[in-house]
Amino acid sequence: MVEVQAGGGNTTGDGGRHEVLQFALHVVRGRWFSLFASFLIMAGAGATYLFGTYSKEIKGSLGYDQTTLNLLGFFKDLGANVGVLSGLIAEVTPTWFVLLVGAAMNFTGYFMIWLSVVGKISKPKVWQMCIYICLGANSQNFANTGALVTSIRNFPESRGNMIGLLKGFTGLSGAIMTQLYLAVYGNDSQSLILLIAWLPAALSVVFVYTIREMKVVRQLNQQTVFFYCLIISIVLAVFLMVMTLVEKAIAFSHAGYVGTATVACALLFLPLLVFIREELILWRQKKLLLGPPKMVAENPPAFVESELKAIPELPQISETKKEFNSKSSWLADIFLNKPARGEDYTILQALLSTDMLILFLATFCGLGSSLTAVDNLGQIGESLGYPTTTIKSFVSLLSIWNFFGRIFAGFVSESLLVRFKFPRPLMMTLVLLLSCIGLLFIAFPFPGSVYAASLIIGFSFGAQLPLLFTIISELFGLKYYSTLFNCGQLASPLGSYILNVRVTGPLYDREALRDLEKKGLTRASVKELTCIGNQCYRLAFIILASVTFFGALASLILVARTRQFYKGDIYKKFREQAEAADTEMASPNSTKTR
Repeated sequence: MVEVQAGGGNTTGDGGRHEVLQFALHVVRGRWFSLFASFLIMAGAGATYLFGTYSKEIKGSLGYDQTTLNLLGFFKDLGANVGVLSGLIAEVTPTWFVLLVGAAMNFTGYFMIWLSVVGKISKPKVWQMCIYICLGANSQNFANTGALVTSIRNFPESRGNMIGLLKGFTGLSGAIMTQLYLAVYGNDSQSLILLIAWLPAALSVVFVYTIREMKVVRQLNQQTVFFYCLIISIVLAVFLMVMTLVEKAIAFSHAGYVGTATVACALLFLPLLVFIREELILWRQKKLLLGPPKMVAENPPAFVESELKAIPELPQISETKKEFNSKSSWLADIFLNKPARGEDYTILQALLSTDMLILFLATFCGLGSSLTAVDNLGQIGESLGYPTTTIKSFVSLLSIWNFFGRIFAGFVSESLLVRFKFPRPLMMTLVLLLSCIGLLFIAFPFPGSVYAASLIIGFSFGAQLPLLFTIISELFGLKYYSTLFNCGQLASPLGSYILNVRVTGPLYDREALRDLEKKGLTRASVKELTCIGNQCYRLAFIILASVTFFGALASLILVARTRQFYKGDIYKKFREQAEAADTEMASPNSTKTR
């Protein structure tokens, strides 16, 4: 029977509603909706980049000097970059658990900071504030591990584009959250901390069950979909940049802030329409594979299950082709019998390899210097005499160009690699050299130099992380990627501690004390230690530029070591798996219904 009668009711209408419900479930359970949820979670996972906006509130309300504030900045960077725990948890627990742990850590850490700043609790010790900000910042690693790693495994042939998009939305999060807090709380930096506490946690809780590893299917227009997302994200970034500049020049009413935030959210949700259209195409194709409509009407509960079984699964992770000698010692396996580049390394094989050590050194120099510049951007603007609204513009512009750097590193490096075999490590070298220019603009300031430095440092900082994550996935495989990519960024907080806490902070405080001596004052005479003038950050940023240049030279060594690997077809095995899946789908047995 084609139609099922049920008491003379309107079966056509009921069937239509039932099909709409099934399609809605199909969308929510699909790879594309999982990717959309990952976009939103990553867009809320960049609260650490707003430290330059609310750090002055912490410094003023708690009476810290610059060295103490930089110590907090180090623990923020430590939490944000030490993601080994989230990686190891992800190896043995489902994705939903990883996201829930991250949500709890985010809310607890930043909510305690907000309570401390607004005086709802007694003034905490410095070590307690360090724990709070480290806990809150570390939550973004759980978001990264849950959303980014899962998305890469769901789209293994497009990892460069995938990392660029996901980290790009993280780069935009600072500007997005700035628009939201202006709309919700007005121009109140203390309330920004409260927004950072609850919004990212709420996103993770809402989408906790939609982000999971799924069967990989071959889609010929997959790259086109990613380019649609790229265009939408660029439009969002340009809108945020324009509004940041306009809000600096014109005083907005609260209704105006609400309007800009609404437009930003609409652009943020626009990829969902692209994904629904894509899922509709897949829905129709799967209905053809499953047979005539009567089969669906006769057995609707099994439809979703049967449609998943009709699509063959691609192997998520290839097994290492090289077989080790069973009699060899584990030390020999780690140091001597390593797989070829591109195959699946064990965690110890990867961490103790020369390639990883070179990446560690380049990351220490590049990201360590960039994080130092980001954390001090608010005080840099203050020392050069910029007003508060302009300083907030610097932070927002840095966040936006952070996005452009991540998109560039993802899409452009992927295109150059596919077309011209341009190695990604060489792209990292060029990015580090660009970063040196931005750091020198702060060391030797001129009118408008901080604007240019914000753009350059934001762009280069944003480009470094996607390049690092993609290089790790290409050289060491995807089997233990959730742990390896978190281990790969461990050099960043170490570099931030040495360059920020041990170098930049003390040099700034030394110049501030000299200013006090010239005025005939002592440290006890002022609550907040502040330095004004071009000399405040000159020596520190000359050192940072020199360290970054050394990191660029180190990355050139990796370019030489991996040049033969990148000349080959590094995605060959994934393409072979996809072709095998296409052959299986084309066979008569693949279209049988169950």
